[in-house]
Amino acid sequence: MAIADIGQADRDAGTPEGARPGTPPAPEVTALAAIGAVGPPAPPPPSDNPDDPLTRVYASLLARDPAREPAHPADLAAELDLPLARVESAVSALLDMGLLRRTPERAVLPVAPDEAVQRTLGPLEREMRARRQHMERTREQLMAFMPLYESHLLRLTHLRQAEYVELLTDLRAVREAITELGRTCEREVMTAQPGGGRRAEVLEEAVARDEELLRRGVRMRVLYQHTARFSSGTCAYVERVGRLGAQVRTLDDEFPRMLVFDRTTAVIPVPDDPHAAVLIREPHVVAFMVGAYERLWLEALPFETEWDRQTIMDISDELKQTIVRLLTEGLTDAAIARRLGLSVRSCRRHVADVMAALGAESRFQAGYLLAQQDREQPSP
Repeated sequence: MAIADIGQADRDAGTPEGARPGTPPAPEVTALAAIGAVGPPAPPPPSDNPDDPLTRVYASLLARDPAREPAHPADLAAELDLPLARVESAVSALLDMGLLRRTPERAVLPVAPDEAVQRTLGPLEREMRARRQHMERTREQLMAFMPLYESHLLRLTHLRQAEYVELLTDLRAVREAITELGRTCEREVMTAQPGGGRRAEVLEEAVARDEELLRRGVRMRVLYQHTARFSSGTCAYVERVGRLGAQVRTLDDEFPRMLVFDRTTAVIPVPDDPHAAVLIREPHVVAFMVGAYERLWLEALPFETEWDRQTIMDISDELKQTIVRLLTEGLTDAAIARRLGLSVRSCRRHVADVMAALGAESRFQAGYLLAQQDREQPSP
């Protein structure tokens, strides 16, 4: 039974009628047993129906003269005119509820409900308090390890950052890293080199590495600015790598400098430090850079190593249009030159050509006339 009576241990419940075993203290009920998690479910409480067997048995015991001998189930069955089995079932349920207790002679006596509550629920409440205290102690013990775990997470984050992003502050280390990435590259290299024609020593270092890549079947794409077309060294480089399958294109305006190997590792410069670079291996960042490169590539024009007068004229006109746009934005000659990869001298010559075409005598007037032209042009 789920709840022991206070007069005899449950193991004595099957003692034959009339036996007089010892009367040990009533065992305390465990919380799990009391809530029905262990053992049979608790019996239902008596209903308000006076004909309910539990109510009739309990009422009959309360009504008995205390001077009389305690009643046995058989006595109650005779007095209530009920089958013995039903009375025994009711007695068993009332014993489980703590509303009856057995005498050493196996008779039953009624117990006050408030006493039954204390005797039945007291052990449960004590066990619940003990369990709550145990839970709090366990929680405190477990949470005491949280600083260690947070320190581990922080260290792991730093390790991952070091794995995904690496700062190279020495030019020699940068060159060695690029050489190693080129050596292990298997599928594709994307290069974006703004700033006009490249220096001869840089091209000499790059051409051997790039030819080796191309001979291994690695696809290579290179982006320059239009002004690189007027660099003899850059043209010679493009001609050499072009014979091995490299594709080179140019754009009018400035774009970010980058190298991307196999779409997994990128190399970008560090602002204000020409000797430093950052290696990026974080997949989402590299994918974003590849997407940006693809958009630039679609807008660029193929780099033709043979001089084509019409192409050169078109590129020159495109440069002048870009200069006009930058003039209207208020950029200085030096800023425009940096952005287009021109020397300041060449930039000023182009600016002078634009001002002459506009009939302007000053940069301020040129800007005003250009703004007027933009307002007068019909909307598409």
